[in-house]
Amino acid sequence: MKIAIVSDSHDNRYLLAAAVREARDQGAEAVLHCGDVVAPTTLRILNPIGLPVHVIHGNNTGDTFSMAQLSHDPGSVIHYHGQDAGIELAGRRIFIVHYPHYARAMGATGDWDLVCCGHDHRAEIDHIRNLHNGETLFINPGTVGGVGAVPTYALGDLGTLTFEIHDVPIDETLAVNRQPVTKHQ
Repeated sequence: MKIAIVSDSHDNRYLLAAAVREARDQGAEAVLHCGDVVAPTTLRILNPIGLPVHVIHGNNTGDTFSMAQLSHDPGSVIHYHGQDAGIELAGRRIFIVHYPHYARAMGATGDWDLVCCGHDHRAEIDHIRNLHNGETLFINPGTVGGVGAVPTYALGDLGTLTFEIHDVPIDETLAVNRQPVTKHQ
């Protein structure tokens, strides 16, 4: 099963939708959002794309009540988990949290196959040695919203636990919600 991991959309609907559409077109069957959505209505743009989205709120919580309400709307693809989430997809145990230090700590327990986070807007894929003498995959997809960094997301396969960081495709002529984007220097 392929999944997309995004974080720190910070209300940038255009870039969030562009990343999820591209991931879907490359075979993704679900999306994990590691927080800092800010306005819950930002996620409505994902409903027509049709992939289930597991989301937490991060430190820019926005309106958590509305986030919970959005996840209960008829036809919504949004699954809101609160501050963090432990889920299982394709037989893999996944922990989603906003903060990298929290994700690394959870990865060290060995209870999870994959831990993912956001917050610092720095895309990174790493392996954490865990208490079971194994490794836990750590993924920070960066900022899909392009806040202070090039907009990125992670795409990978849960079967093989192989992931890559991708730049979000930007087509300025189609931008619905134009916001400044940091380009590669």
